[in-house]
Amino acid sequence: MIKFPKEFYFGSAASATQTEGANYEDGKGKNIWDYWYETENFRFHNNIGPNNASTFYKNYKNDIGLLKETGHNSFRLSISWSRMFPKGFGEVNEKAVEFYNNVINEMIKNGVEPFVNLFHFDMPMELQNIGGWENRDVVSYYGEFAKTCFEIFGDRVKHWFTFNEPMVHVECGYYLGYHYPYKVDPKAAVQVAYHTALASALAIKSYKELGQDGKIGMIINLSPCYPRSEYKSDLKAAYIADLFCNKSFLDPAIKGEFTKDLVDIIKKHDLMPIASKEDLKIIKENTINFLGVNYYQPRRVCAKEHMPNPDAPFMPEYYYDHYIMPGRKINPHRGWEIYEKGIYDIAINIRDNYDNIEWMITENGMGVEGEEKFLVNGVIQDDYRINFYKDHLTWLHKAIEEGANCVGYHVWTFIDNWSWLNSYKNRYGLVSLNLETQERTIKKSGRWFKNLTENNGF
Repeated sequence: MIKFPKEFYFGSAASATQTEGANYEDGKGKNIWDYWYETENFRFHNNIGPNNASTFYKNYKNDIGLLKETGHNSFRLSISWSRMFPKGFGEVNEKAVEFYNNVINEMIKNGVEPFVNLFHFDMPMELQNIGGWENRDVVSYYGEFAKTCFEIFGDRVKHWFTFNEPMVHVECGYYLGYHYPYKVDPKAAVQVAYHTALASALAIKSYKELGQDGKIGMIINLSPCYPRSEYKSDLKAAYIADLFCNKSFLDPAIKGEFTKDLVDIIKKHDLMPIASKEDLKIIKENTINFLGVNYYQPRRVCAKEHMPNPDAPFMPEYYYDHYIMPGRKINPHRGWEIYEKGIYDIAINIRDNYDNIEWMITENGMGVEGEEKFLVNGVIQDDYRINFYKDHLTWLHKAIEEGANCVGYHVWTFIDNWSWLNSYKNRYGLVSLNLETQERTIKKSGRWFKNLTENNGF
């Protein structure tokens, strides 16, 4: 029997854009996903957009009942910035306040502690029109949004996150061209990353000034960077990959400063952001006291095989190549590597190099395309997902036994939800969703999850 500490948080995570729907109701403003779908719906799998999310806005009471039925003692949601402030600033939308108050109260009534995230890739379109995260004014608008949420909901919400996976909106939006505004502009990417770190620190500053007594942190998607070999050039490649992929947000969030080696590389390529001494002081003095970690797969790298193209835009891959390890364990339904020990290596790194800060797994999950093929008597028999959870929890438990300060484990996700450009291609939920009828059915993994939480282990 693998038993977790008393009062360990077991639950799941979701986001506003991926679950709420009702994108044009009750005064909500457009965010970048609404606009992008309206203008280029061909980019979205099966032309399914965010307004076809899993109807949490209308069905939150029923869905929270299912949280309880699947054994959740906690749940992470996000607050839509463009629902709270249709333009991103100005007067608050009272209908949004009413909705989120109702959700939080309903969760508490059902014994599900709310963990609330403030930004999950969903920039209000009005603010994107003035540059989004490239614009320092938008950082201030975010600070006001965060402060408003603390003031309205902070009497009941005791766990806050400023951002979810900040590297994603930097990477996908500003130098890979995958997400709106789909730029390939490394200098803009660095400016956006810096402003994101600053925005997080501004929110934390407001939280401290309000004297609220909860925890506040950032959710960072961590992927341990493993070298192909112990050869020095492979080790250096892994070190530099770690600087960009992990330490770029971990260090300012926890230590209040950017890693010198990373800054030196940014300087070398003439990519330094515009930054004031006053803002750097805000980052230095307003660090997180709680960390969220999303873990899905490792990052394996090796030394560059060929010299980089000197005329190409700078990418971190200037310094390393990605490496496919022979014999790796793979999710055959998604294509991602499964490496359970990665969760242990993350835990030990936090223990040894980040003052053993209090933290939790905020996302870990297994996506499956064509999951309906596992439907038996109306229920998805997802033993593969149960085994995925067990294997990761086993390694997480080992780390906790060795002193890692991990206090919870949230899976991605509660219900099959809309997922950015992939829409419903890959299913992750403990609960299945019928897109035609919106009917929810608990999967085998959802029943197992309740046993997990009731036994505080497995």
